[in-house]
Amino acid sequence: MVRGLYTAWTGMVNEQKRLDVISNNLANSATTAYKKEGMTSKAFSDVLAIKVDDPTVHFQNQNIGKMSLGVKVGETYFDYSQGNLRETGNTYDLALEGNGFFTLRMLDKNGQEHIRFTRDGNFAVTNEGLLVTKDGDAVLDANLQEIYIPVDQDQISVTFDALGNVLVNGENIATLNIVDFTNTDYVLKYGENMFELVQEPVSYSMNDLTADGEGSLLKSATAVVHQGFEEMSNVNVINEMVQMITISRSYEANQKMIHTIDSTLDKVINEVGKV
Repeated sequence: MVRGLYTAWTGMVNEQKRLDVISNNLANSATTAYKKEGMTSKAFSDVLAIKVDDPTVHFQNQNIGKMSLGVKVGETYFDYSQGNLRETGNTYDLALEGNGFFTLRMLDKNGQEHIRFTRDGNFAVTNEGLLVTKDGDAVLDANLQEIYIPVDQDQISVTFDALGNVLVNGENIATLNIVDFTNTDYVLKYGENMFELVQEPVSYSMNDLTADGEGSLLKSATAVVHQGFEEMSNVNVINEMVQMITISRSYEANQKMIHTIDSTLDKVINEVGKV
């Protein structure tokens, strides 16, 4: 009986965590280039049940099967599938089609610099001409240098071609550092729609990467850049709502199990004990 209570409780906790993941996906369904998360479930290690002190088998212990101790989170993962592209017409709105991430340099609260990655290409230019994200993080070129647009000129034409080359009045001034991950298992979600690696690579520069570099966590990207577009979130709101309903029903089923076992225990203690 008590084991049943514990098993039902693990089911409720697991469904709550699944609901947290789906709620986060729904909250970011309109976030540019957001990649939805998923979660898998797995059972706790089974415990072998043994029959003891049974005179019918001469008091020899016998295996009678295995008992499950409930369910737990297997892993959470990211779905990196392509989101739809929406045309904005803005010069500094860039969308990636295919596998790849923009490279950013950001400062933490202690003033230390870090390299981060994002698919969110809603960029802007500061008064000094620095190409930045909407949060002010610098967008880096293939040499891991900041990109400056000459804003002091009277008339300029800024173009980003499909390979990420930055053209100002037809002159190539820089190339966006667009990289991909060799193994997404080593990628963490940093927050603010950015990702980071679990360990610092030897180089983040596209010029120093080899596609088959042994032990490398980065490789050259195959993504194509679209200027004047933004990538939408890959969250399917309808599917997430259906999963939310399924989770709610599973949660209620575990609740009913706990109520049933609790009612049985109550009768055993308060009614059977009186006989």
